[in-house]
Amino acid sequence: MMKNGDKFLNRFMHATEKAQKVFGPADRGDMSIPVAHHHDDLEESGQEQLSHYEQHTDSEGHHYAERKSEA
Repeated sequence: MMKNGDKFLNRFMHATEKAQKVFGPADRGDMSIPVAHHHDDLEESGQEQLSHYEQHTDSEGHHYAERKSEA
């Protein structure tokens, strides 16, 4: 008798097998080459805006940001 987790995994594996037949195997490329991520203008703008804040973590593990002091 198959448990729910086994049934899900079985159906998932069949679905990925069908997807491989339609789209072909996954193209992983050369795993030894680092991924080159290029920023576009929107990302550059966001990074510039975030550069005015400092991230902190309190004793309970919550994260928050404070505007950097203009010294």
